[in-house]
Amino acid sequence: MTILPAIDIKKGRCVRLLQGLADMETEYFEDPVEPAKEFLAAGAEWVHVVDLDGAFTGKPANTEAARKIAELGMKVEFGGGIREMDDIRNVLKAGVTRVVVGTRACESLDFVKAMAQEFGPQVAVGIDARAGKVAVHGWVDTTDMPAIDLAQQVAAAGIQTIIYTDIMTDGMMRGPNFEGMKEMWTAVDCDVIASGGVADLHDVVHYADLAPRFPNFSGVIIGKAIYEKAIDLKQALSIASRVGKA
Repeated sequence: MTILPAIDIKKGRCVRLLQGLADMETEYFEDPVEPAKEFLAAGAEWVHVVDLDGAFTGKPANTEAARKIAELGMKVEFGGGIREMDDIRNVLKAGVTRVVVGTRACESLDFVKAMAQEFGPQVAVGIDARAGKVAVHGWVDTTDMPAIDLAQQVAAAGIQTIIYTDIMTDGMMRGPNFEGMKEMWTAVDCDVIASGGVADLHDVVHYADLAPRFPNFSGVIIGKAIYEKAIDLKQALSIASRVGKA
C-alpha cells in the first residue's frame, strides 16, 4: 500500500479546497516545491499533484511546478486539465511518472483506449464521484454516469490504474467512504488508489487492514490531514509499509 501525499496547485501556490470548491480555499505554501521537500524528507517516494488551474480551465497550467518536484527525485502523479494526447506527452517530458486523465476519460472511451495503448502504466484515469456519480470539469459538473460503470469501462479499455475520489469526503476531515471504496475495488481488476477524507492515523490503519482483502487496492492519497498536522506522514508511511507496496 503506497501513501501518496497530495499537493494541489492553484496560481502557483499549494492550497487545499473543501470538497473541490474553488471559493473554499486554504493556502499552505507559496511554493509547492516546499511541501514536496518535506514529504521526501519523511520518506515518501510518490506525490500526487493536482493542477487545479488546469482542472478548471481544461489546459495544464502548472507543469513547471511538477517538473521541479520531479527533479527532487520523487515519483510524481499529475492530473488536472489533461484533455489531449499531446498534454500527456508534454507532462511526461517534464519528468512526471504517471499522468491522470479525468474529464476526457468520461467523455471519450476511444481516447482512453488510445492513451492506454500508447502510454500503458504511465497513464491513469481519475474518477471523481459525488453521491456515486461521476463529476467532471474540476468537479463543477456532475454527470448521470455511475462511477462504477465508468471504472469498469476504462479498465476494460486497458487502463491499469484508477484514482477514485469521493468528493463529499474530500477535505472534510471526517474519514473516508470506506464502503464506496470497497465497491470500487470489487468492481474492477485494475489497481485502484483511494482518495478523499483521510483524517487521522486510524484511517490509515483501517486502510492497511483492508489491503490484504483487496489485492488491487494499491494506495491512498492524503492531503489536508498532513497539512493540518492531524497525521504524521512518517508514521503513515511506516503503517503502509507493513502491507507492502503496489
